[in-house]
Amino acid sequence: MKKLRITQVKSTIDRPQRQKDTIKALGLKKMNHSVIKEVSPQVQGMINKVAHLLIVEEA
Repeated sequence: MKKLRITQVKSTIDRPQRQKDTIKALGLKKMNHSVIKEVSPQVQGMINKVAHLLIVEEA
C-alpha cells in the first residue's frame, strides 16, 4: 500500500479543539514530529481537515 509521511509544521495553540483532537488522532505530538501512515479514506479525511498545519509527503 501507499504510505505517507505526515509532519506537523504549525502549532495547535489557538486552534479549535476538534483540530487538536484530529492532530492527536494522527499520532502527532508536537511541532516537527513526523509519522508514517498508510493511505486510507479515514486518514485522508483527517489530513484534509488539518492540511493547513501539516506537510504531507510520499514515503
